[in-house]
Amino acid sequence: MKLFDVYPLYDVEPVSAQDCLVVDKNGVEYLDLYGGHAVISIGHTHPHYVHTLKTQLDKIGFYSNAVQNSLQQKLATKLGVQSGCEDYDVFLCSSGAEANENALKLASFHTRKSRVIAFDNGFHGRTSAAVAATDNPKINAPLNQQQEVTFLPLNDIEAVETELSIGDVCAVIIEPIQGVGGLDQGTTEFFQELEKACNQYDAVLILDEVQSGFGRSGKFFAYQYHGITPDIISIAKGMGNGFPVGGILIAPHIEASYGLLGTTFGGNHLACAATTAVLDVLEKEDLITNAKLTGDYFISEAANLSGVKQVKGRGLMLGIEFDFEVGELRKKLIYDYHIFTGGSKNKNLLRILPPLTAGKEEVDRLIKALRELLDKK
Repeated sequence: MKLFDVYPLYDVEPVSAQDCLVVDKNGVEYLDLYGGHAVISIGHTHPHYVHTLKTQLDKIGFYSNAVQNSLQQKLATKLGVQSGCEDYDVFLCSSGAEANENALKLASFHTRKSRVIAFDNGFHGRTSAAVAATDNPKINAPLNQQQEVTFLPLNDIEAVETELSIGDVCAVIIEPIQGVGGLDQGTTEFFQELEKACNQYDAVLILDEVQSGFGRSGKFFAYQYHGITPDIISIAKGMGNGFPVGGILIAPHIEASYGLLGTTFGGNHLACAATTAVLDVLEKEDLITNAKLTGDYFISEAANLSGVKQVKGRGLMLGIEFDFEVGELRKKLIYDYHIFTGGSKNKNLLRILPPLTAGKEEVDRLIKALRELLDKK
């Protein structure tokens, strides 16, 4: 049997890692400024994280959601306090796509409506409704296209209100900072008017914080820059620091009932241990503050590079948009300078998503490499 060929792969195989560094099978060390798609939040193999998972594995790794699991409530309490969302309920699942799938499903149950409003260049996952709400026809199969989704431009509140006024929209789903789409974001005025419009027309406002959540933006959630209160917040990626875990935070006016949602692996003992360890480290090491400060430093340094059109994002969810495509630049960074970075739907954008432990030293190493490469162009 061979692997189904769906990924173009770099010729690098990491076999060990520590904090912001990964080491390949040949012993070559790389600076990780991509975090495996923003998944590594507290650094690779953080001692507290590793100890917590090993300790839990010695006790019990999994049982179904048909029995009590006090680790889930421990996690829920800690997450509520640290995120400022104590009034919300949490439903735990296993990935960001599953989180958004359940968010959309719950919105439809709650409103008894079916159409979804999403936004140009948005990305919400690869499952049924989540991929239908993703602005990428290449990954949207005919089966998924049966979903009723309307795509609109960011920051066009009039277009949103026009669609909502028809009365058939169950949810508006939006990333506070677009990830794969290229780091674009709505204005505070847009988000606040969007919340009002959703309330007026009985549509559920879903904030997709799968990539931007858990401190990556310099706040626990990126929507908190805008002074709004979403109905549902989806989470994953940095939540487990590499362990598969996701979830949705659900506002109290959306009622639960038995059978409404379900999952086999969501909220298992190891997932709860991993997420609780992440929350412990975020708090103890003040990594959300570090993300903001390091991000501010990065933005100030990157803005001075030649060929830069703009530096986008917040905290350590960043992008450098050049006046040329960055595919070859990324290859040179990984093969010649041993630095991992990311791309996006915007071919001119270099994405930077390091562990939240990254600081000036890591930023300076990238900036130095970029200066040398850009001087050769």
